[in-house]
Amino acid sequence: MNKARSFPDEAAGDTTTRSIALSGRAKRIGIYLGVALTVFLLGLIPMWMKAREAASQRDAAQRELRLSQMQGTLASAAIDARRGEYEPARQTASEFFTTLRGQIVAGGDSALTAPQREASAPLLARRDELITLLARGDPAAAEQLSDLYVAYREALNGVQAK
Repeated sequence: MNKARSFPDEAAGDTTTRSIALSGRAKRIGIYLGVALTVFLLGLIPMWMKAREAASQRDAAQRELRLSQMQGTLASAAIDARRGEYEPARQTASEFFTTLRGQIVAGGDSALTAPQREASAPLLARRDELITLLARGDPAAAEQLSDLYVAYREALNGVQAK
């Protein structure tokens, strides 16, 4: 009979020991997960900072590329006009003016800074006259395109230097 009585007591003690063992195991797992999460976050922060820096450099390079493409487009139109190729010059000049207008209207998303947009805006006033001269094949258009190219460079570089 003693064995019958002691058996339930032993079972109760065994259950308590098991719950203490499970509690200790759960605590260890929680600590391991906490340490793993901390290590993961410590590794993530430097990678995030590098990615952010790379994105910033990429955006700056894209901005410079857009400005160079616009300048190249205008230079191409001036060279075509000097060579007497007025139709390609007209198309290229029209493309330049369209792109310039888009950059001025874009505001904060523009490749141009606010002072550059202000300095470039007056260049759009020459558009209709210049396109008309090119459409007519007037040799005076070549000189005006060259002047426009110089004015565009001054608008960009003069503002950047300040």
